[in-house]
Amino acid sequence: MRESLGHDLVREHTVYACVMGSRAFGLATETSDTDRRGVFVAPAPLFWRFDKPPTHVSGPRDEEFSWEIERFCTLALRANPNVLECLHSPLVERLDATGRELVDLRDAFLSRRVDASFRGYAAQQLGRLEADIRTQGEPRWKHAMHLLRLLTSCRDLLRTGTLTIDVGDRRDALLAVRRGELGWEEVRGWMRTLHDEADAAAALTPLPEEPDRARVEDFLVRVRRASAQADPAPDTEAAAVHERDAAADRLRG
Repeated sequence: MRESLGHDLVREHTVYACVMGSRAFGLATETSDTDRRGVFVAPAPLFWRFDKPPTHVSGPRDEEFSWEIERFCTLALRANPNVLECLHSPLVERLDATGRELVDLRDAFLSRRVDASFRGYAAQQLGRLEADIRTQGEPRWKHAMHLLRLLTSCRDLLRTGTLTIDVGDRRDALLAVRRGELGWEEVRGWMRTLHDEADAAAALTPLPEEPDRARVEDFLVRVRRASAQADPAPDTEAAAVHERDAAADRLRG
């Protein structure tokens, strides 16, 4: 039932949806999947019950993942790389007025927190790659490619204050890593160079110390208020379940 509710929310209440992964990064090949990400707004009446709506949903399509808008904003304020990059995808598939406001908030989420967040995520990925080398004799080259891409994105964001996810003219070099054409030591050296360059960029970054939490919260409150003032019986399975539960309570009452 909860999975069905989540899928209904994605289908009926998505405000922003895009394609991510290799297709958005400019690294797609003939075998690349189509990874979809989105943001939905759960109708306000669903929060009035003990069982709250889901904060995130996998599906209903393959390789699709969506966040409820409050969870999405919370992660973005923490500079979560996956969430921040989602808002900068060049491949937008769905966008309503609320989604447009969310996209217009992109700069409010960016702060110097990206340095620790992006590089912390990169460190986790590096640990997995080194574990692969110990157990399998070599890393998963596709993951090594994406780690380099993430570190490059971090460095450039710290330098410019702008997040760009398309790899541009670095595509050929990164795809060579994916094909295993560079040795691990060379790839590891590339990573060290990117860390050094990110250190230098962090010292001079134009990014603010903290994200604009107040601006984001104002947006979220307006979204919730508009939802509460809208039709209290949205056409979702969740609304039907809510009505059945309320009717049962009245009979018992």
